[in-house]
Amino acid sequence: MKIVVQNFKTGKLSVADAPRPAVPENGILVRTTASLISVGTDRTSLELANKSYLGKALARPDLVRRVIRKFLNDGLTSTYKAVQNVISEPRTLGYSLAGEVLGVGSGVEGVAVGDRVACAGAGHANHAGVVAIPGNLFVPLPDDASDEDAAYVTLGAIAMHGVRQADQQFGATVMVVGLGLVGQITLQLCRVAGYKVIGLDLDDAKLELARAQGAVHAAKPDDAALAADIAALTDGHGVDAVLLTAGSRDSGAPFAMVAGHCRDRAKVVVVGDVKMDIPRDVYFKKELEILQSRSYGPGRYDPDYEEKGRDYPIGYVRWTERRNMAAFLEMAAAGQLDLSALTTHRFPIEQATDAYDLVTGDKNEFTVGIILTFGIEASEQPTPSTTPKRKTEGKVGLGIIGAGNFAKSVLVPALTGTGGFDVRGVVSARGIAADTMKENTGAAYSGSEAAAVLDDADVDAVVIATRHDSHASYVINALNGGKHVFVEKPLCLTRDELAKIEAAAKESVGILMVGFNRRFSPYVKAIRDHFDGRKEPLAMIYRINAGRIELDGPSAWVHDPGSGGGRIIGEACHFIDTMQAITGARPVDLHATGLNPRRADLSASDVVTMTIGFDDGSMGTVHYFANGNTSFPKERLEIFGQEKIAVIDDWRSLDLIDGDKTKHQSAQTMQKGFAEEAQAFLEGCRSGIAPIPASSLIDTTLVTLLAVEDLAGAWDETLDLGD
Repeated sequence: MKIVVQNFKTGKLSVADAPRPAVPENGILVRTTASLISVGTDRTSLELANKSYLGKALARPDLVRRVIRKFLNDGLTSTYKAVQNVISEPRTLGYSLAGEVLGVGSGVEGVAVGDRVACAGAGHANHAGVVAIPGNLFVPLPDDASDEDAAYVTLGAIAMHGVRQADQQFGATVMVVGLGLVGQITLQLCRVAGYKVIGLDLDDAKLELARAQGAVHAAKPDDAALAADIAALTDGHGVDAVLLTAGSRDSGAPFAMVAGHCRDRAKVVVVGDVKMDIPRDVYFKKELEILQSRSYGPGRYDPDYEEKGRDYPIGYVRWTERRNMAAFLEMAAAGQLDLSALTTHRFPIEQATDAYDLVTGDKNEFTVGIILTFGIEASEQPTPSTTPKRKTEGKVGLGIIGAGNFAKSVLVPALTGTGGFDVRGVVSARGIAADTMKENTGAAYSGSEAAAVLDDADVDAVVIATRHDSHASYVINALNGGKHVFVEKPLCLTRDELAKIEAAAKESVGILMVGFNRRFSPYVKAIRDHFDGRKEPLAMIYRINAGRIELDGPSAWVHDPGSGGGRIIGEACHFIDTMQAITGARPVDLHATGLNPRRADLSASDVVTMTIGFDDGSMGTVHYFANGNTSFPKERLEIFGQEKIAVIDDWRSLDLIDGDKTKHQSAQTMQKGFAEEAQAFLEGCRSGIAPIPASSLIDTTLVTLLAVEDLAGAWDETLDLGD
């Protein structure tokens, strides 16, 4: 399919061929017929990508802080690789389109293949021939709505929510500041609502368009007669509400400019990206009310609403973002809005780079709405340019499911770095991500369906690096297909899944391995040698300064019991496995306790202490603390036994203490064992002997599952872990 992408590193924009995305479980697959370029939003994205590294850093200090934290925690090499992976990943553009349903996920009702729909959402409703849309980010099209009008749906919902926030009545006078795409739609909505609309902009052509669409007055903000004209239109009182639809990220000047034109206690609604620099004196004296308008409306930025399709009851939230989208389309279909008047340009998707010349200003023409059109051919799967390469003799054929940041920056480079794998195929729900990894690894093909690698006879081993809730099914299918399996932690999320995996592993000719890399660290080997021949059990303390993952952040899915399983299942398994590797013993006893930070924005299950007993008498305590500070080292492991001590400090140094002698080892990079883990998996694929016994993987996973149950008070502690 065709898709518009931008290289964030170079700023170059292009129309690429990429595999179609997969049908999402809680969403639909759509063949795009028309999409709308949001000139203001896309111009900001293009300008950022075209900045130098320093310019990008100055524009996004939040990202700089994240890079610094990663450098302090993981070192220069790991940070450099991560940054390069992020900036080299193609960025998609677009968030408003119309099309035809090609597929419906099992969790979606009320829509069928062949239905016409309008879709919203950055990262979803891209400028692409086929898109995957979550359940609450699409609406059916009324019969009388054209695809081009429907492509305005997202901008329409943004404008509509702004108008709702203004909360005016019939006959009110409303000022719209900034007559770009959102401003022009806002003007039309206000006119239909029975308001008198005054439009302000610096562009004469946009002012003329506003007059044609019903503005009672349209002028430039610095027009000397503006104050007198507004006074005449409002009987000297001033406007009832202002809708700031302009972009003014670096200046709060619009707030000062509009205040003098407002009546006492008027409302100022911030729709566009305007710096919140507000002159207190005039706003205080007039008691002006400032309101934010959050994008498309209630539901926006709520993953439960957008991604999982959980609607808000209409009796409590009348106008959600989806209901705003539907209302906008009904108005367009009824002829109440003239959206065709806003469409100044049309381009087929193949000429999207020409369209973006208008956005960047490289082509100087009056521009408001730019529509990209898509023929059937734009949705077709790309045809391989050459005959797929044959599997390299003597190498292990590798199939990769999942192409996220960890897979790109750490896992796959470690595996390919062994020199023993031949990457056959890469698949990802987002086809474009798989295609990028295909180019980086030299894979024979890419796609969005896991069956492509699971059914490939040339694939001997499968790497699973997807979201946690999909691990179990992929592991079972791969093992049943006779493939060797490397699954990134965790192995699964439930005891039922674990039992099925255990059964599949016993029957399969393939080996099973989980990404417990720390046990392969040279530091762990040195510790085992240090305590070799011991006659006594070990006492171990493993402290993890994990750092926060906020419930409203981009990684919040890890907290969700259904998709991520929580951080104890998702990450603490690492540390339990390390203790097993050091002791060579099985866990037989467990007690877990945690604390609740009593904050609505934080998880109540990621500040936990687990005490584990092993069958050789050893004991280990894992302190998994998310309530610390990331400037402090993340991990520290202390081991005591038979008058000897071993200490790993953040995988950068190791101290081995025996009597009055201390052996100290240190390294410039963290010794977490990724390269050694990859080599061990390669050797396991060749020999058929798993580097980690399946029983050990089952034990580790069971401990984490039971720890979560124990924290919830749901585990019957009479259960024998040894069983």
